Amino acid sequence: MAVYVLRLGHRADRDKRVTTHLFLAARAFGASGGMYSGRRDPSLEETVRNVASDWGGSFGLEFSESWRDAIKAWKRSGAVVHLTMYGLPLRRVIRAIRDDPSDKLVVVGGAKVPGEVYALADWNVSVTSQPHSEVSALAVFLHELNEGRELDVAFEGGRLRVVPHEHGKRVEELSGEFKI
Repeated sequence: MAVYVLRLGHRADRDKRVTTHLFLAARAFGASGGMYSGRRDPSLEETVRNVASDWGGSFGLEFSESWRDAIKAWKRSGAVVHLTMYGLPLRRVIRAIRDDPSDKLVVVGGAKVPGEVYALADWNVSVTSQPHSEVSALAVFLHELNEGRELDVAFEGGRLRVVPHEHGKRVEELSGEFKI
């Protein structure tokens, strides 16, 4: 099962860091790629592309003019999970989501999610029923979906790799090692 993330309503001037962090978390926690709607942001696309190039993996990011069209196209062959504090508790639905073999599109919103998203989703899921970050909701959801296996994934094809170190920072460049 492949998992992609759709970020609704990106505003380049206000959401740059949050949307970047959302896609970095998506990549690190096992998503195959992402898409976003709202305002096109070439800087966001370049940042995500550079991270995948430096650190490995094949995570791709694309822009969609219409979140509605993106969700409807996805539903032709996959399932849609909408992360919202108003949904069913994650622990109640994660097994059904995990057991469904279809590819998943995980939808995360911005300031105001249109009501139509709730109707289009196969699952409306809450990580908690309290206000919090869409980045944290996505990370917890992907961690539960993958049953923690994403914590041990080695990303292929990058030029950098963290070397676990008790004190300090160590990053290995594939052509050698350097300390930060």
